[in-house]
Formats: sequence, structure tokens, C-alpha cells
Amino acid sequence: MTRPQSLRPELIDAALTSARSLGTPLWLYEAEPIRQRARQLAAFDCVRYAQKANSNTHILRLLRSMGVMVDAVSLGEIERALRAGYVPGTDAHEIVFTADIIDEATLARVVELGIPVNCGSPDMLRQVGRARRGHPIWLRLNPGFGHGHNRKTNTGGPSSKHGIWHEELEDSLRLADEYGLSVVGLHMHIGSGVDYGHLHRVCDSMLDAVRRANRPLHAISAGGGLSVPYRAGEPEIDIAEYYAAWNKTRLAAEQITGGPLRLELEPGRYLVANAGLLIAEIRAVKKVADKHFVLLDAGFNELARPIIYGSHHEICFVTNTGAPVAGEPRPIAVAGPLCEAGDVFTQHDGGFVEFRDLPLPQVGDFAILRDAGAYGATMSSNYNTRPLAPEVMLDEGVLSVIRKRQSIEQLLDLEADGGVV
Repeated sequence: MTRPQSLRPELIDAALTSARSLGTPLWLYEAEPIRQRARQLAAFDCVRYAQKANSNTHILRLLRSMGVMVDAVSLGEIERALRAGYVPGTDAHEIVFTADIIDEATLARVVELGIPVNCGSPDMLRQVGRARRGHPIWLRLNPGFGHGHNRKTNTGGPSSKHGIWHEELEDSLRLADEYGLSVVGLHMHIGSGVDYGHLHRVCDSMLDAVRRANRPLHAISAGGGLSVPYRAGEPEIDIAEYYAAWNKTRLAAEQITGGPLRLELEPGRYLVANAGLLIAEIRAVKKVADKHFVLLDAGFNELARPIIYGSHHEICFVTNTGAPVAGEPRPIAVAGPLCEAGDVFTQHDGGFVEFRDLPLPQVGDFAILRDAGAYGATMSSNYNTRPLAPEVMLDEGVLSVIRKRQSIEQLLDLEADGGVV
């Protein structure tokens, strides 16, 4: 299966209905593609959503209804998971905390709730162990190599801050034993957009780590990084092949540990990326030399992926009646309103502006940026004192506001006189 080249008419209608009601910019998500993605991963014993991709509580509730557990990387994400109905402190381990550090407030909360901590350093082991002997932990390992679709999404190897360096595995296990910590399992995540060659390499590294751990475990985690198609015609990842590789690893690991192992997967973008759109109004069309810039009322404060990673998002222009903008394609760059030269949605890694062959729209038409469900709204900021955009969910033909538009007054209220420190 490949990514469809055009948006369905009913999705365009939903986008424009939302825009007329709420204004722009705004986010629109479809519920059914998220459900479909969750079903595609059903072979894994536990699918644990990396909610940093999109932590809206309504999406968390949707995924929980599909039996998907959750990963939290901050105290705020723990509270989001609780608000969405996830229950901590049970044998199901519905919430796991994963981070590079654990501050005192977060440490107190995970101990209070009995949330397992996926430890990324020996210091985290010491801090958890001092707070509570016997607390459940995972060991997140850096196998010594990494891979990502961009150097900033590579989470393994000697240049990565993530995980316990593989040579420190035995010392880390001794630390866990010293503090009486309960080791749930081993976790590896080497980056986003992992290819099959690196998949088999990380599987081999996991098996080696299980062998070196030389103790009973309850689970192993394949981490995340599942690719999604961002360009028309790009193929979907072969989930059956991905599962087969990890299941083979799990079965071999069970021969070492002498007991059954739960196989976990930690997808983020895979579940939500292709289900989201960013809708913006076109506010200016200007000619620059022999090319054109189309300027939107959305900027990198809404969607930061292009300026951070040079990420590609397909863009289509529609009129205010929903008809595709017609005309001869010409070189067009699509940019935002921010007072920054890098506020361009069509750019390559390194900040090089890309001019795409698109029909020229008019002021008042709409731009729809596709595949923006992951690392869109969650990475939004208030740069240039711009309020956060609303989020809307389309589920079985019904549109619901799942986050209201932030107001400028709400922003300024945070700066009211708070008294003397």
C-alpha cells in the first residue's frame, strides 16, 4: 500500500468547515486512520504510544480504547495520561516514564504512582533507587550505533545523549541490584525512520544484551521509529516483516531467560502522523525574481518540523469553496508570517528553500499541509506572541473541538505580578 496522492473530498469539506467556524490556523485529525494504525500493530504483546508525538488527551483516550498503553517523557505527560484515563501502578504498567533525566518532582510522582522508569543513565538508577527500593525499572540501552531520517533523529551511537552506553550494561545491573530495583526489561530505540538493515542489527544487539544480562526478565522493547510515508506514492513499512524480526529475537531471548517475555513496541508518529492536517489561510502572494512566495497565517510556531529537520509535507491549495486551485504549475515556496527568514514550509535540511511546482493560489484561498499529526501541535510555541491554534477531531462524520484556540489574554495572564520570590 502506498500513500494516496490526493485528499478525499470529505476531508477537505471538514477542513473548510472547521476553518470557517474557528478561523485559521487550525489542526484537523481523523480518528479512523489512528484506529487502523493501532490494529495493524496488534501482533505485538504491548503497543506503547510515545505520546510526545501528539499528546492531546482526546487522542490518548482514543488509543486507550484500542488497548494501547502509553509512554510519558515528562511530568506533564504523566498528568496527561492520568487525565486520559490511564491507570498507573498495576501489573499492566499502563504508563511508563522514559527520559534522559528525572527531576525531583517527577521522581516523587512516579514513586507515588508506582510508574516504571525507563532509565537512560546510571545516575537515574541511583536516584530512583534512593527514592524507593524495589521500584520497577527498565534499562534503556545505547547499542553503540544509531540511525535516523535526519541526524537530529538519531538516538544511538557515540554522539547521542540517549540511553545507557552498551559497555555499562553490567555495571548498571549491579547498581539496580544494589538498590533492590525490579528490572522489568531492556529497551532499545536507535532513531526515527529505521530501515530493515538497522532493524536486524538492533535485534542482534538486543539479543546480545539479554545474554549479557543473564537474568530473568519480563519484557523487551523494540522502541519506536516506525517510518510513515510523507510523499505521494511512498510505500508503507512492512509491519509483518518488522514483527517477524522482533518475534524471532524474543523467542531466542526466551531461551536465554528461561521464561516468557512480553514484546513491546513504542510507536509515536506511526500512529498519528498521516492522520493530521494543518489548515491555514493564504494572506499574500508575491513574486520574487522569476518565482513566487505564498504566505500563510501559519508559521513554524505551528509546524516546526521543516525548519528543524528540513521535513517534507505535501501542500495543496483549495479555494474557499473547496475546489482545488487550478492553473499551470509554477515554482512556488510556501512560507509563514513570522519575522524569521527560516519561516518556510518548503525547505530542505540546512535551510535551503525549495520551490515546488504548484498552481498559483489567491489571497483568501486555503493551504492544507498534510501528514502533520505527529510533532506538529506538540512542538508548537508562542513565538511572536502567537496563541496556540485549536485542534479538531473528525470521527464518523462528526467534527469536535478537542483543544480550544488559546487567547492572547491567557498568554499575558501568565505574566501578571506573581509577588516577591
